[in-house]
Amino acid sequence: MNKRRHPDWLKVPIAGGQQYYAMKSMLRSADLHTICEEARCPNIAECFGNGTAVFLILGDTCTRSCRYCNVNHGIPKELNLQEPQNVAMSVHQLGLKYVVITSVTRDDLPDGGAQVFSDTILAIKQKNPRCYVEVLIPDFNGAPSALQTVLQAQPDVINHNIEVVQALFPTIRPQGDYQRSLQVLHQSKTFDPTITTKSGFMIGLGEQWNDILQTMSDLRQATVDLLTIGQYLQPTSHHAPIQKYYTPKQFQELKTIALSMGFSHVESGPLVRSSYHAERCGIRKGEKETTKGGT
Repeated sequence: MNKRRHPDWLKVPIAGGQQYYAMKSMLRSADLHTICEEARCPNIAECFGNGTAVFLILGDTCTRSCRYCNVNHGIPKELNLQEPQNVAMSVHQLGLKYVVITSVTRDDLPDGGAQVFSDTILAIKQKNPRCYVEVLIPDFNGAPSALQTVLQAQPDVINHNIEVVQALFPTIRPQGDYQRSLQVLHQSKTFDPTITTKSGFMIGLGEQWNDILQTMSDLRQATVDLLTIGQYLQPTSHHAPIQKYYTPKQFQELKTIALSMGFSHVESGPLVRSSYHAERCGIRKGEKETTKGGT
C-alpha cells in the first residue's frame, strides 16, 4: 500500500450507525451488491447513513482489470434473473426518490448486459413511478444497439465515466478506449436529444493540468451535461499509486472552468465520486448552475 499520509481534507467518518447497518442488511437479504462497497467508496458512511446507494447489477465480477478499480475481476458467475425485480423492490422498501444503477463490465455477454439494464430501469419505474433513475453504464464495446436498448427504457440520466485522461488509458485502462467512451456519450444524446448525459474522471494518477482541461473540453464537445471530478485514492498495494494530491482550491478552480465550458452542473472535490450527490444534479434538468457555493 502507498505509505503516503493522506491530507487532512481526505479524512472521512468511520462507517456505522443504525441506518448504515440497516442498509447493509437489506442489501444482503436481497442478494444485491453496491458499487459503494465493492469500490470502497470514501463516502459510504454519508450515503448509507442517508439511505442512498448505487446498486451494482450483472454480478460483482468484472471482465476487465483497470489499475485503479477495487471491484473483483475474473470470470463472472451466471446472471441472477431476479436481479431487476430485487433492485426494484429494494428501491421501494427504501422509499428512494433517486436511484443510481451501475454494473461491472461484462464483455462475456453478447449485449454487454444492456438488456438487464433495461429490465432494471423498467422494473424500478413500474414499482416506483416517481423515482428518478440514473444509469452508469460500461461502454458495451461501442455497440450502438446495446446503447439504444438502455435508452429505450427511458432512464432520466445516462452516465458513462471517462475515468482518466487520454494519456493514461494505455497504462491505467488498457481494455478501455478514450475515443470509444466519448462516442458512447455523444451517441446517447444523438439517439435521444432529451436525455441528460453525465461523465466523470479521477485526477492524481500522473496527468498534467492541461490534460485535465483537455478532458473536460472533450467531454463537453461530446455534449455531456453533468460532470464529476474527484481525487484518486489507491485501494490496495496492487493498484496504481497516487502521484499527486490536489487541493480543495484546485478542485474549485476546475469547477469554475468546467462551468464556463457549458456544463450545467459540476461536482468537483477531493472526495467526489461519480454518483456523489447524484440527486442534486440529476433532477435539475434545464437548470444552469452558478459558481456560488461549495463543491
